[in-house]
Amino acid sequence: MRFEKTGILLVNLGTPDAPTASAVKRYLRQFLSDKRVVDTSPLLWWPLLRGVILPLRSPRVAKLYQSIWMEEGSPLLVYSRRQQQALSARLPDMPVVLGMSYGKPSLDSAVDGLIESGVTNIIVLPLYPQFSCSTVAAVWDELARILTRYRRVPGINFIRDYADHPAYINALAGTVRQSFAQHGEPDLLLMSYHGIPQRYADEGDDYPQRCRDTTRELVGALEIDPEKTMMTFQSRFGREPWLTPYTDETLKMLPQKGIKHIQVMCPGFAADCLETLEEIAEQNREIFLEAGGEKYEYIPALNDGAAHIEMMVQLVSRYR
Repeated sequence: MRFEKTGILLVNLGTPDAPTASAVKRYLRQFLSDKRVVDTSPLLWWPLLRGVILPLRSPRVAKLYQSIWMEEGSPLLVYSRRQQQALSARLPDMPVVLGMSYGKPSLDSAVDGLIESGVTNIIVLPLYPQFSCSTVAAVWDELARILTRYRRVPGINFIRDYADHPAYINALAGTVRQSFAQHGEPDLLLMSYHGIPQRYADEGDDYPQRCRDTTRELVGALEIDPEKTMMTFQSRFGREPWLTPYTDETLKMLPQKGIKHIQVMCPGFAADCLETLEEIAEQNREIFLEAGGEKYEYIPALNDGAAHIEMMVQLVSRYR
């Protein structure tokens, strides 16, 4: 009789080891060298990346990390560790490990740890609610590469995404209701998602549709007037067109339309990180207020909240 043991692999993007230019440079080099993230020919991209982008960008990004760094470390890693610990406490009969696509703890170390503990089946939960080729598919690629080292490969249950899962929508709705109760109902609830090049969507990535699915379900759960909500995309990079409307450009125009109080959330992020805490909570707040806005609140990511952990339990329990 074959012994069966299931383990859980939580995966997120990753983070530098420290808020220093050298650590950021190591992290960005690995991240921006992934063809799933930037699919430009390496002959063109790598010289540009290593000779221009990394030397110029790393010191600037390091300063931004310094502004949001927590006592325990990078916010993304801190919250991810808390998620791992909370899920492990809910499922004490299953080992739960954390791996990052880039940086530490690596996916290699996470998978190796599970296999060394004797698991025969791994439930892989990439903490990206909406599938994208640049995030979820990158996890799939790296996992496949890692498993080529093994003669005996475990069974894999890969959770592609959970954009419209009821427990996820319930968790998001809870954070919005809490923010409304604390700050009052805004003129507009803005749901800002990380962007991808429009070309990726044209070539088949269903990420934009999955973002629309989340937005639709969340608006329905909140029973809010759809006219008081909006979906945008943030963090474009490079010169080619990305998904629109752009968050920063939208924020510049909203006060002209009489929108003076907004609350902004980023439903695509399972844990707060540089992008949410600095770009959205700080930079975009300044953009809105300088354009004539009066009140701007950022609604935190789900992080290690109880409803978020319950969602994870429900997702993985289908494969136990």
